Amino acid sequence: MSFGRLCLIPIIVWLYCFEKNYLWTTVIFIISGLSDIVDGFIARKFDMISDFGKAFDPVADKLTQIAMLFCLVTRFPLMLIPLIILIIKESLAAIMNMITLEKAGFVVAAKWHGKLNTVLIYSMMFVHIVWFNIPEIVSDVLIGICIAMMVISSFLYTKSDVKAIKKEKE
Repeated sequence: MSFGRLCLIPIIVWLYCFEKNYLWTTVIFIISGLSDIVDGFIARKFDMISDFGKAFDPVADKLTQIAMLFCLVTRFPLMLIPLIILIIKESLAAIMNMITLEKAGFVVAAKWHGKLNTVLIYSMMFVHIVWFNIPEIVSDVLIGICIAMMVISSFLYTKSDVKAIKKEKE
């Protein structure tokens, strides 16, 4: 399902940026989000969780988020801030995951704050897609909430990774 979400990214970009078809962008974006939820449910329900899945699923999510934020920058210039923060946050997370995997032998699983962060980002993006004439103050507040949660989540994940690495050294 993660691979399927990756395949939806060019369709989302095409529909939003080139066709300016926000209805179909919303439909494909919702399908992508729902497939992520179903994928996680199936993995947990049938005990199909793997280190590969823990690493690949977030990649599909983050690439979808990056692509959608990139699209939204065309209408909402302030979206550039969460886009840049997301790229930095995920680059840092990837590096920390590789170090943790090498040093501790496992990948830190998704935590509540990461899931909340994902819900907030997807919700903020969804609102900006469907509410074409969103008031600037509402847009700015939603973007600000996402920025704050991204920073908090990045800090907490880095803290978990460092803790796991230190624990393995002991």
